[in-house]
Amino acid sequence: MFVRWSNLTDEADKQRRLPGYRDDAMVRHFDAPEALDMRFYEVRARSVLNRVPSRSRMPFSWTINPYRGCSHACVYCFARPTHQYLGFDAGRDFEREIVVKVNAPEVLRRELARPSWKREHVALGTNTDPYQWVEGRYRLMRGIWEALRDAANPCSVLTKSPLLLRDLPLMLQIAERTTFGATLSIPTLDERAWRATEPHTPNPRARLEAVAELNRAGIPTGVLIAPLMPGINDAPHQLEPLLQGAIDAGARSIGGVALHLRDGVKEVFMEWLRTQRPELVERYEELYRSGAYAPGEERKRLAGLVRGRNAGNGFRRGPRPLPEPRNPPVEPTAPQQRLF
Repeated sequence: MFVRWSNLTDEADKQRRLPGYRDDAMVRHFDAPEALDMRFYEVRARSVLNRVPSRSRMPFSWTINPYRGCSHACVYCFARPTHQYLGFDAGRDFEREIVVKVNAPEVLRRELARPSWKREHVALGTNTDPYQWVEGRYRLMRGIWEALRDAANPCSVLTKSPLLLRDLPLMLQIAERTTFGATLSIPTLDERAWRATEPHTPNPRARLEAVAELNRAGIPTGVLIAPLMPGINDAPHQLEPLLQGAIDAGARSIGGVALHLRDGVKEVFMEWLRTQRPELVERYEELYRSGAYAPGEERKRLAGLVRGRNAGNGFRRGPRPLPEPRNPPVEPTAPQQRLF
């Protein structure tokens, strides 16, 4: 069961039917400064273990996403188009209309107990951040970690938030029983670039501190510098402090991946570029004129900015970047699994 909060109030319309969910969603909002213009749609999921299509080239087969939409509001987020399957847009709606799978821990426990389940690795944080702001209210991740711990199921998490330290005791319990790892996404320490591209994320230096604390506790934790954006966060004076900070934090791995601009994301990102960095518009139009990926040489250059430092410090190459699916995910009908 999830906790009801005194500062949680019903919307006037109270309920709304969302595509892909059998029951109406209860629409609520928090009377909190960080969430005054946000709505939260409480839904009851039929399944939370989502099989990743093999064509996506992901380094894992299963994911869990307790939330859809993300209040971090990163202008480059590749998951933005998935909100369109709910009747929302990939822009402001993705950041302000957040779906909460209130029964995720209970459903997961049932799914892990199935005789057919083979205890394959499960990744969290692959689509939207499981430790975004609303997790501090619903606390779904505690129940999810408890279910994975009790099943001794291999798992990992990717996040931009030091809020995951709240659940460190549970992570240690999982690590005693099976394989577990964490990765903090930190695209930059540059304050201008951070505030412009990730307006509602925790301070990147606090994320580095979380990397250090997790590693000190015995949880193998790496840093993912993604996305690398030409002219925005790829300059040596921006990368060097981050790379050194990751090394000082004991990062087990450091990875980097170039910006992807698939349809839905590209429109949001380019509009941001026109208003915030107009001098870069022409460069990005050229880089991404042929599709979602920058030219191979540019991707190689960006990856090399991180890979070279890894080699010089004895790191393995990693964490393996999370590649964008070859095809956009399709909203399934039961009994198929969802990717988000």
